[in-house]
Amino acid sequence: MLLTSDTYSYRDGALHCEDVALDEIARRVGTPCYVYSSRAVLSRFRAYDAALEGMPHLISYAVKANSNLSLLRLLAGAGSGFDIVSGGELYRVVQAGGDPSRVVFSGVGKTPQEIEYGLKSGIHAFHCESEGEVALIASLAARLGKQARVALRVNPDVDAGTHPYISTGLREHKFGIDMAEAEAIYKKASESQHLAMEGVSCHIGSQILDMDALLEALDRLLELAARLRKAGLPIRHLDLGGGLGIPYKPSDQAPNIAEFAARVRQRMAGAGLLLILEPGRSIVGDAGVLLTRVLYRKTGASREFIIVDAAMNDLLRPSLYQSHHEILALREAPRGTVRADVVGPVCESGDFLALDREMPNALPGDLLAVWTAGAYGFVLSSNYNSRPRPPEVLVEGGSWRIVRARETYEDLVRGEQP
Repeated sequence: MLLTSDTYSYRDGALHCEDVALDEIARRVGTPCYVYSSRAVLSRFRAYDAALEGMPHLISYAVKANSNLSLLRLLAGAGSGFDIVSGGELYRVVQAGGDPSRVVFSGVGKTPQEIEYGLKSGIHAFHCESEGEVALIASLAARLGKQARVALRVNPDVDAGTHPYISTGLREHKFGIDMAEAEAIYKKASESQHLAMEGVSCHIGSQILDMDALLEALDRLLELAARLRKAGLPIRHLDLGGGLGIPYKPSDQAPNIAEFAARVRQRMAGAGLLLILEPGRSIVGDAGVLLTRVLYRKTGASREFIIVDAAMNDLLRPSLYQSHHEILALREAPRGTVRADVVGPVCESGDFLALDREMPNALPGDLLAVWTAGAYGFVLSSNYNSRPRPPEVLVEGGSWRIVRARETYEDLVRGEQP
C-alpha cells in the first residue's frame, strides 16, 4: 500500500492522516470529503527547494493542481512562487498572500483582461504560446506604460510518455511555439521597448515517470538559450515546467526529486540562468485523499458493485483519464477482499472510481479513502446532477480544520433566476 509513516498510516487499526484519525473527520464533516496533509505538502516543496539550494531558482507551484486558498497560503509562507494559467488563479494567489512578482503566467489562451491584470499586478513573466499573444501583450503594456517580461513557451517535440490528454510537448499539440520558429519571433519581439524577452520556457506534460524526457527537453532549451544570447538577447531565466509524476499504484516508480534536481544542476552548471520549475502534482498529489461512505452493495449479472456517496463530479480523473486510485478502508478490514466496481450515484455509466478492483470487502456504512487525490481532484469537481461539491479539510499535526465548506442546495442556485 502507498502508506508513508510521516503522513498516512494505520494506528490501532484506524487510518490516520498525520496524527488525526480519518474516521473522526468523516463523522464530523460527513462524506464525500477531501483531506490534505500540510506536512506532506511542505515536505514535497522543501525537497525541491533544498535540492536546488545554492543555484538561482524559483519553485513556482502549479496552481491548477489544487487551488485551495489555505494550501496556497501554506506554500507562499514557505517561499513558493506560483505558476498560473488564468486570471482567477492570479486572484487566488493574491488572496492567499502570494507575491505577484514570483508568479509566471502560462496558458495558450490568455484574454486581454487577464493580461492587463497580470501587468498591473507586476507578475514575474508571461510565458507566451503564440506570436499573436506576444503582440497583444506589447500593445497592452504600451497602453499602461509598462514593460512586460516575456518568455516564449517553445515546443521541443519531446514525448513525455504519459496519457495523451496530459502530454503537451509534441508538434501536434496546441501548446507552445515550434522550436524552428521561435528565434525569429524572439528577434522581432525584442524590437519592442515594451517587451523584455528574458526567458525560454517549455512544459512537455504531466505525470511523467521517466525523467529522461524532461532532461532531453532541458538540453534543447539550453541550446536555444545559448543561440538567443549569441544573437544579443538578454535571456535570464529558463523554465522547464513541471510534470514529475507520483505513484498511483504500488508498482509505480516515481522519479526522485533530489536525483532529478542533481541532474538538472549538472546540465545547467555555468549557464548563468535562473531555473524555474512548476511542480504541481508532485507537491500535492499524494498529500490528499477523498473520503467516501459505502451506500449499497449490489450484485449484477456479471460483477459486484460497491455503491458509494462520492461520484465522478467529485473526482473526475478515473472517468476522464481512466486513472488508477488505490482505495483503502478507514478501518483495517477483517472481512478480506472482494473484486468489484466502485461506482457513485451520478446517472452515467462512466461514473466510477474503480473498475474490476480487488479491494477491501466493504459493506454499507463502511468508510473508504480514495488515495492520491490531492492533485486534480477538487479543482476538476462540478455540480453535475445538481450535487453540492464536497468540503476540503487541512490536517496540521494533531489538529484539523475545514478550509472549504461543503456546498449547500442554496449554493447550487446562487446567481440564477427562476
